[in-house]
Amino acid sequence: MSILLAIPAVVWLVISVVFFAFGEYFSKIWAAKPNIGLAIVVVFTSVLSAFTWLPALLHRNEIAIMGTIWLLLATVAVIVVGVVFFQEKISLIEWIGIGLGLLALAFLGFYNPR
Repeated sequence: MSILLAIPAVVWLVISVVFFAFGEYFSKIWAAKPNIGLAIVVVFTSVLSAFTWLPALLHRNEIAIMGTIWLLLATVAVIVVGVVFFQEKISLIEWIGIGLGLLALAFLGFYNPR
């Protein structure tokens, strides 16, 4: 357990999101050409994402806060995967929606009245 706590929570969150982003990348490729090999890669990266999320909760056992931070990071990662690697086009109104969604997540995740 001590090694899990030696690594900061934010590092675990980033590692989890990186595995999640790889899973999203490979799931997009799988959707174009389904095959068992890619399906296994998608499942494997998703499992690694979940496992690397767990140590972050050891640092701060507040699922609402940690989950929201993870969602912010994952949202940015998925946008990068779609726009940079797959040249997906996002309209102005969609960018506005993404921005408002990120703003909402930020308010939900970082507001701490205590």
